[in-house]
Amino acid sequence: MTINFKIKNRLPFLTTMVCAVLFIQCKTEPKPVAKTVINETILKAPDGFSVAEIGKDLGAVRHLTVAKNGDIYANRSVLKDGKAIILLKDSNNDGTIDEQQQFAELPGTGILATDDYLYASSNSAVFRYQLNENHEIVDTNSPEKLVDGLIDMGMDNAKPFTIDNNDNLYVTIGSWNDACRDDNSGMMPCTLLDSAGGIWKFKANMLNQTFADGSRYATGLKNAVGINWNAKTNSLFATDHGRGGLHNFYPDVFTQKQDGELPAETLYELKEGDDAGWPKTYYDHFKNSRLLAPEYGGDGEQIAEENFIKPIAAFPAHLAPNDLLFYTGDMFPEKYKNGAFIAFHNQSSELKKGFFVAFVPFKDGKPSGDWEIFLDNFAGFDLANPSEGTLKHRPCGLAQGPDGALYVCDDFGGSIFKVTY
Repeated sequence: MTINFKIKNRLPFLTTMVCAVLFIQCKTEPKPVAKTVINETILKAPDGFSVAEIGKDLGAVRHLTVAKNGDIYANRSVLKDGKAIILLKDSNNDGTIDEQQQFAELPGTGILATDDYLYASSNSAVFRYQLNENHEIVDTNSPEKLVDGLIDMGMDNAKPFTIDNNDNLYVTIGSWNDACRDDNSGMMPCTLLDSAGGIWKFKANMLNQTFADGSRYATGLKNAVGINWNAKTNSLFATDHGRGGLHNFYPDVFTQKQDGELPAETLYELKEGDDAGWPKTYYDHFKNSRLLAPEYGGDGEQIAEENFIKPIAAFPAHLAPNDLLFYTGDMFPEKYKNGAFIAFHNQSSELKKGFFVAFVPFKDGKPSGDWEIFLDNFAGFDLANPSEGTLKHRPCGLAQGPDGALYVCDDFGGSIFKVTY
């Protein structure tokens, strides 16, 4: 599949104004895309999809979840009005958000609604709130602590999580050191891996656990912010951020261009005991190979010989995959069924594109074709010509509603978008 990155002509001024006022779907030829004007930003989706901004000015909303009653919860990485979690409700079921509530005092990223609980994480803990028979929180002031004492060094410190079908809780603990580097050399061994740079497993139905109560499920992941249990394959998937600094620390080995294009961002299916190779290696999507990192003697060409797992998909460098969702709804066309949506939080110098939601088609539990951009132009301007505008939105979190709609939250502009077909 080839992705066309040519910049489409802007809509005529009159058409843009009509779309903004009437909030209708606008199309351009020859390749129509649904365009919804939102705060002077035109989001682009495949033909047949509509995008609505259902919340704005919400603060740094990182991940979000939708309860079975349709209530939308988002977790903030920075407190707003002194609160971390915001709830959006459509109290009269007319399709419009008409009520907001805020609670929780610890900023964080992860959040997940199940039949009985709303789970959320701070940067060092995971906790839960009891839901009643109407899937509403019983008491916002009294969360139960599941796990506490997870390391927080102030960088890449989010604790995203997921839960499997057997009440196992999987929590990412990212590394605050980009390449486990001590001066210009790699730490041997990398002692950070004892408490970071991987995914740890705890129990979702046990209170007051500490870090010592968990087990390291997978290692060698620098910062797996996108993490999801796939009920179809009954396995754990995660997206990992690649390291940086190749040219800055090793200018004799890597050019500035290579620094912008390497290493790949990656998607893994993980089994217990897997090692994804960080910090000793990185993945090169041009060579389709795992290479030895320069801190450990690599020269940009040397293949890593150890038995590290390979990603099931690789993406251009520095896109920052910040959430992962497997689509199980019936609203979208069949091609999206059981495929993976990924929210990319940054931009790629290789593509001269960024700040978009991508889609990876799956068949029989494996990627079945090239990835594609699904929802684009969160930035609000042509990234190939950065002088044309200022950043509007950065997609960060993904959720699926009971009706099959896709929700995307934005931790830069503070918006939540709903995508329907």
